[in-house]
Amino acid sequence: MSFKAAAIQMCSGVDPERNAADMARLVREAAAEGAIYVQTPEMTGALQRDRQAMRAVLRGEGDDLILREGRNLAAALGIYMHIGSTAIARDDGKIANRGFLIGPDGDIICRYDKIHMFDVDLDNGESWRESAAYQPGSEARIASLPFGELGFTICYDVRFPELFRRQAVNGAQVISVPAAFTRQTGEAHWEVLLRARAIENGVFIVAAAQAGRHEDGRETFGHSMIVDPWGRVLAEAGPTGEAVVLAEIDVGAVKAAHQRIPNLANAREFSLEKIAGPGSAGG
Repeated sequence: MSFKAAAIQMCSGVDPERNAADMARLVREAAAEGAIYVQTPEMTGALQRDRQAMRAVLRGEGDDLILREGRNLAAALGIYMHIGSTAIARDDGKIANRGFLIGPDGDIICRYDKIHMFDVDLDNGESWRESAAYQPGSEARIASLPFGELGFTICYDVRFPELFRRQAVNGAQVISVPAAFTRQTGEAHWEVLLRARAIENGVFIVAAAQAGRHEDGRETFGHSMIVDPWGRVLAEAGPTGEAVVLAEIDVGAVKAAHQRIPNLANAREFSLEKIAGPGSAGG
């Protein structure tokens, strides 16, 4: 009922080959420490704000360097390799922000396309429009594995609790949150959101993050972490630099958390009525 999980913290640049080499080195380190599930961050393959330059290195699944290296690592090390996400060319000419779970035989078990696009203007002047480049996904996924039920999200998905609740209600015991959180939003909300999603659903959260200042000029928050169903941070990396974050996950703790706080079982359907008070716009 227990297994060792690893969250790999990276500072991906614009060169997929260099990022693949960094990923391989860190994944091998995690496997050497006994991890059988290893997760990398969002956009492991490249963080590139220049859309034209990104498209120049973009590949489909059959030719993607990061996916090929991930499959080779899974097979060579006998682990469950979770590429948190990388940019993939879709058959319709659009781009997917896609995560891959790969089994110890090197075969792809599950794919997940990020559902919620980060279209935001921050008060520090940063502006992000993921929907201008990426096609959002529309399907949540849970993978049934020998050591537990694994749910999938990516980065900005963490701000949409209904996605986590749907997975938890349907049996997810561990939910992944690979991310490339901006420094500003990470300082404000990263830890509290991850702990909240763990607590309200009684699940483990494994969140591998990008960290530091990247070649394309952005700055990400780091602090990759693993959180238990009671909201306790089991392991955490720092704000910058590479790291291998390791923790033992006992999925039996999920059942125990649900018994102590049975909010999933106690949930009820309800209607909502909006009442117009005196002087209100609807009054």
